[in-house]
Amino acid sequence: MTLQLRVDALSRRSFLVTVGGVGIAVTFGGLSEEAWGVPAAASAAGDYRPNAWVAIAGDGTVTIRSPASEMGQGIMTTLPLLIAEDMDADWDRVRIVQAPSDAETYGNPGFYGIQLTGGSESTRGYYEMLRLIGAQTRKIILASAAGMLNVPVGELTTEPSRVVHAPSGRSLGYGEIAEAGALPDPLPQATVADLKPREQWRYIGNPRISRVDIASKVDGTAIYGIDVQRPDMLYGAVLRAPVQGERPEAIDDAAAQGVPGILRIVPLPYGVGIIGKTVEATKRAKDLLDVTWSTSSRVRRYTSDRLLDEYRTVGRDFAQAVVTAHAVGDAPAAISGAATIIAVDYMSDHVCHATMESMNATALVTGDRVEIWAPTQGPTGTQGFAAEVAGTTPDKVKVNTTLLGGGFGRKAEADFIVDAVSLAKAVEGRPVKVIWSREDDVRHDKYRPLAAQHLQVGLDAGGTIVGWRHRIVADSIFARTLPRLFESEGGHDDVVTEGAQFNYAVPGHRIEYIRQDNGLDVGFWFAVGVGYTRFAIECVVDEIAAARGADPLALRLELLKDQPRARRVIETAAQMAEWDRPRNGRALGLAYSDAFGSHCAQIAEVSLNRQSGEIRVHTVWCAVDPGVAVQPRNIEAMMIVGITNGASHALFEQITIIDGEVQESNFDTYRVMRMSEAPDIKVAILPTPEAPIGGIGQAGLPPIGPAIANAVARLTGGVRLRHYPFLPQRVLQALNA
Repeated sequence: MTLQLRVDALSRRSFLVTVGGVGIAVTFGGLSEEAWGVPAAASAAGDYRPNAWVAIAGDGTVTIRSPASEMGQGIMTTLPLLIAEDMDADWDRVRIVQAPSDAETYGNPGFYGIQLTGGSESTRGYYEMLRLIGAQTRKIILASAAGMLNVPVGELTTEPSRVVHAPSGRSLGYGEIAEAGALPDPLPQATVADLKPREQWRYIGNPRISRVDIASKVDGTAIYGIDVQRPDMLYGAVLRAPVQGERPEAIDDAAAQGVPGILRIVPLPYGVGIIGKTVEATKRAKDLLDVTWSTSSRVRRYTSDRLLDEYRTVGRDFAQAVVTAHAVGDAPAAISGAATIIAVDYMSDHVCHATMESMNATALVTGDRVEIWAPTQGPTGTQGFAAEVAGTTPDKVKVNTTLLGGGFGRKAEADFIVDAVSLAKAVEGRPVKVIWSREDDVRHDKYRPLAAQHLQVGLDAGGTIVGWRHRIVADSIFARTLPRLFESEGGHDDVVTEGAQFNYAVPGHRIEYIRQDNGLDVGFWFAVGVGYTRFAIECVVDEIAAARGADPLALRLELLKDQPRARRVIETAAQMAEWDRPRNGRALGLAYSDAFGSHCAQIAEVSLNRQSGEIRVHTVWCAVDPGVAVQPRNIEAMMIVGITNGASHALFEQITIIDGEVQESNFDTYRVMRMSEAPDIKVAILPTPEAPIGGIGQAGLPPIGPAIANAVARLTGGVRLRHYPFLPQRVLQALNA
């Protein structure tokens, strides 16, 4: 049969998927402690619970809640480790569970107090707070032990999971205190003065600490969102419009209804939902739907190649209205009076997240209550959107955050959550798991913004930089995801311009943002703005070196003469790579970044096939200073992740949109780096413990693309690659220009 649709119960605004919901305080929990392998004794009602983060069982097991989403970055180890350090827990007796979805208690101070994992902000945001929680927990334990031993608390010290009274030779294990001790009233508080001094750290910086999530991932017991099973569960799929913003006007679902196991076809404001007894049935029915789509979306006029050319033209037009993101000195005046002006354009295409685990979520709607099991980066946002779809309030939404098979910003969105709640609402009382196909994932992603950058740099007669003007032309992410913040900042999107502000010594520096709005939803993608702004900056530094006849490494050291941490990572990377040693048929390229508060220098060794235009990255040397290195082995792993992803997106990854339709659909058309193409990566970690802690999750990505481009320029005698990705045809075009 054919259905004529009038879908107006929910407005399109209701289905705009964002990471909003700032300030929502909720009370429901996450996955049960037993689901993470914690013995029942560790979660018994009689546990010693000094605060909302820690519980100690009579057998000495210490259970610590982890507030961030674990998506392969090791945060489920890093954050609880901070508590364990200052409470002096025996790490071998610690068990980690996912914190409930409760922003008031577990929200990240670095993210407006909500539960959201991203932006390399988890360790930076929680670091001092969790150490203070650990220190307070230790003081509470000491007070309890003092009462049990009838001694002054000042005579007590701690060893891992044990309180010691040296004068009498007596001691109590944390389990004994949990079993027989009483919580002091009032609870003692902790200050920064109570934190362990660096020389007493047992766990912070210890390379022998292993990640707690690895074992379950190796033996197959780890629970990702896609693994969730619930009693009486159904499966769902959603057919989305080929062009974003369109809606179904007519649905012929006769063939789909005839598929065995199909229970419901559900019209949605943005597509058509299918509910069935098996994944296979929903996929088959989805393929058989015949839908007439609306044709009113302005995204139908979106063609990425044409728009990128327009963006470049806009960037060169100084009559355009701009939002000034940063200004030191008078860069335009300095440039206009310069002896030499370097003016160049750098461009970057859309890229897809392509997480290993595609989008999925399971939802159960029962009356005004909603429960969700999902691999989400944003439990707070998930609650807000689920409540809106279900017609309830966030406090009645329980979010169970599972492990994530990759996130990179994609799972901070809520569109896959909206799918699951919408279909679960249609079969109230039965859970529905929605799983996106890879084609759904690629074609309906929230891509990194298309961006054109125009840079002007003025040099005096001696080649010294006198002015630097950086214009970024792109759509806004915050205009969709955090509109109030976007408006309060006067139309500036600091995640889109992120990374354009640097620590090079330049007297005149101006950053300008020119927003383009062509209707397409864009989103957060691994390192977001830094991934392309540092591409432009680091390549231009090499162009300046070439104009001066200077060594690119020496120029950076000159520009960073007052930045000892920056100089150290650059000098270390150069020593690792033997910067001055000639290579036969290969060349080295250097790039540096101070993004996310971590200093990172990388040198890439590349070769080039001049006939095919194919670039091969053989080795990458990386030196990184994250401030405090909480988990050195994990920092090394995250550098490898960032370098591999960064090289992949610099060389291969591209989303092409023609008349609003995404042309790529799976890994046969959306090209990513293969294992055989991955470079050998060598990492040196150079912590500066007295410095503020830096973010590490995304710090490895920004330098690798420009390092590759700079190596190609040295290999070819100055051929510049200024457009991400460096597709073979683009390389050949540059070689033949």
